Amino acid sequence: MIRLKTLGLAAFMAAVAVLPAAAASGHDNKTPERQSWSFAGPFGTFDRAQLQRGFRVFREVCSNCHSAKLLSFRNLAQPGGPEFSEAQVKALAAEYKIQDGPGEDGKMFERPGRPADRFPSTYANPEAAKATLGAVPPDMSVLAKARTYSRGFPLFLVDPFIQYQEHGVDYIYSLLALGYSNDKDPNYNDFMPGNRIAMANPLSDGQVEYTDGTPETAKQYAKDVAAYLMWMAEPKLEERKKTGFKVMAFLLLFAGLLYFTKKRVWAAAH
Repeated sequence: MIRLKTLGLAAFMAAVAVLPAAAASGHDNKTPERQSWSFAGPFGTFDRAQLQRGFRVFREVCSNCHSAKLLSFRNLAQPGGPEFSEAQVKALAAEYKIQDGPGEDGKMFERPGRPADRFPSTYANPEAAKATLGAVPPDMSVLAKARTYSRGFPLFLVDPFIQYQEHGVDYIYSLLALGYSNDKDPNYNDFMPGNRIAMANPLSDGQVEYTDGTPETAKQYAKDVAAYLMWMAEPKLEERKKTGFKVMAFLLLFAGLLYFTKKRVWAAAH
């Protein structure tokens, strides 16, 4: 998997040149399938119900191994996200025990969580996670922006113009919902480099209960948690898109005013 960082035309072309070789080294890796997301495009927005379902999957399944160090409980109530009520967030935070201190006796202690607290990790440190799981699970705070894949020529040239930025969530969905195709090998995944992954399939039908009537299938869980991870990686996505639209509208209006001002000035000069 290659992440292109444009450092000038020469660096860009050099990165593109190695794509075929990198793809060839990926054995039988499949290319993730492009999915339909409510937040795609310049006017896309998050589906609040989907984010709430995705959080449920993250909390009940993913957080057993993965951390989310950049997420505070209060973020779940902020505009543009799952938008849980403040009462729900307080109740949720209180279900967790947070280490605090030192107290007056100089010792650390545990207390119920507060909305301002970060989402706690199951393991105290990476070494503890590795000792238990055999590998260190990646933090999920910005996973949806950190993962990507090459869509190949000419699509990677078109993506900037259509504002296609959903590579990460496409990858996560495909890995979870479509990648575990070898029943004899729980660590085989079609979308991982070398087709090997330390995590066996974490999702199964009926594993997480939904209260809104949404089908409780592994593919639906994968879709919902991928969307939630996208919000967690970019919680200001909707705000950014609104600001971008306002800026573009202003620039178009400003360009029009400059054009007519130029015509008027030069018309008077002649």
